[in-house]
Amino acid sequence: MLLKSAISSGEQSAYAERVKKLAYKIYGKTPLACVVTFGCQQNVSDSERLKGELSEMGYGLTDDINEAQFIIFNTCAVREHAEDRVYGNVGVTKALKKQNPNIIVAVCGCMAQRQSVADKIKRSYPYVDMVLGTQVQHRLPEFIYKRLSGSGRIFELELLNEEIPENVPIKRDGTFKGWLPIMYGCDNFCTYCIVPYVRGRERSRQPEAIIAEAEEMIAAGCKEITLLGQNVNSYGKGLESGIGFAELLRRINALPGDFRIRFMTSHPKDCTHELIDTIRDCEKVSRHLHLPFQSGSDRILKRMNRRYDREKYLELVNYAKEQIPGLSLTSDIIVGFPGETYEDFCDTVSLIREVKFSSLFTFIYSPREGTPAAAMEDPVTRAEKGKWFAELLAAQEEIAAENEQKLIGTSHRLLCDARGTTDGYMSGHSEGTAVVEFQGDESMIGKFINVRIEECDGVFKGKIITEE
Repeated sequence: MLLKSAISSGEQSAYAERVKKLAYKIYGKTPLACVVTFGCQQNVSDSERLKGELSEMGYGLTDDINEAQFIIFNTCAVREHAEDRVYGNVGVTKALKKQNPNIIVAVCGCMAQRQSVADKIKRSYPYVDMVLGTQVQHRLPEFIYKRLSGSGRIFELELLNEEIPENVPIKRDGTFKGWLPIMYGCDNFCTYCIVPYVRGRERSRQPEAIIAEAEEMIAAGCKEITLLGQNVNSYGKGLESGIGFAELLRRINALPGDFRIRFMTSHPKDCTHELIDTIRDCEKVSRHLHLPFQSGSDRILKRMNRRYDREKYLELVNYAKEQIPGLSLTSDIIVGFPGETYEDFCDTVSLIREVKFSSLFTFIYSPREGTPAAAMEDPVTRAEKGKWFAELLAAQEEIAAENEQKLIGTSHRLLCDARGTTDGYMSGHSEGTAVVEFQGDESMIGKFINVRIEECDGVFKGKIITEE
C-alpha cells in the first residue's frame, strides 16, 4: 500500500516528476529499482520510505538487482559482519555497471554515514554513484535527477539534526503488519554504540503526524503497528506539546479499530512506572517489554555508560511483572565487553536466572571504530569470550524450557501471519513473544485467532477456541 504524509513537499515532488520523464527517456521503458536492506527494523522502515519515493518517481520495484536500473543498499553499522556483507554485495554491481553505464548504484544508511566508509567507497568503488547519510534520504528524487542529468558522484553525509520531514511517501512491504517510526537518533552515547554518531541526536515526530499515520495504517487493514525509535522512552523530549511516550501510547490505543500495538526499543534509564502502568491499562498494547540490560555487572554498566545499575533494572522488571500478569520480557546482552572479567560475566548469568526472560538477543562484543569502547583495553581473548557465550546460551536454554512448560494450557489471542512447519497448520504470534501453530488454512492470515496451547515439541501447538 502506498501512503503519503499529509504535508507535501513541492520541491521534491517536482524533482520526482522530472525523474519520471527523464528516466523513461534514458531507458526507453519504465525503469526498475531494487532496494537491498541490511540491519534493524528501523532500516526496514526507512527502506519502505525509499520505495515510496521511487514509486513516486515512476520506478517499478524488483528484488533482482540484475534487472534494476537503480540499485540502493540501505546499510547497517552496528556490527562489523554487516559491513562486510555490504561491501560484498556492492562489489557485485561492478559487472552490472560495466554492462550498462546508465545504471545508478547508491549506498545509504548508518554505514554510509561514517566518513571513513564514504572515503573508502569514493576511493575503491568508483562505480558507486551516490553515498547518502541517514538524514538526507528524503531528498532522493533530487539526487537521482541530478545524477541522471549528468552530475558527478554525489556524497551527502551532513547530520543537520533538523525537524523530521513529514512529506515522504511510503510503500509498505506488508498489509497487516507495519512499522511506524516515532523518533530518530539517540542521545545516550553508550560507549560501545555507533548509533548516535550515524543517526544524530534525538528528534521526535509531532504526535499529530504519528496519529495520522496510525489512522491511515488502520484504515488500510493493518492489525499490528510497531512503534520504532532508538529509545522510544525518550519520545517527546524537546516537543512543545509536552506529550511523552506513555501519553502517545494511550492516544494510539484510543483509536478505533481492532489492532495491536508493539514498540521497540526501551532504554532502562528512561523506563518509568507510568509507562508500565500504561501497558497494563491499554488493552491494545502487547504484553511484551523489550528492555535491554546488556550486563548484570554494575562495574561494566558504568563502563558502558548505561546510566542505571542492576538494582534499578531489577526494580523495574519486578514492578512490570507485578502489574502485568503474563508479561513477556526480552532483552539484549553483550558478552565480553572490554575489561569484563569472568566474575562480571557471572553477574549477567545470575541476572537472567533471576528474571527468567522469555528470550534474549545475545552478542559477543564487536568494536566499532569511533566509539569510546573501541579504544579500551580488552585483554580477554575471543576464544575465551566464546566459552562465556556458550555458557550464557546454555543457561537461557534451561530457562526457555521452564517457560515453555508454564505456557502449556494457557490461552492466547494470536495474529495469524504465516504457514506452520506442519502441513495443514498455520502460525501466529501471541501478545507476547510466543509463536503457536494450529490447524487452519491461509484464509486465516492477517486475522486474530484465539488458541489454547496444548503441547510443545520444539514448536508450540495449539487448538482453536474461537475464530474472529
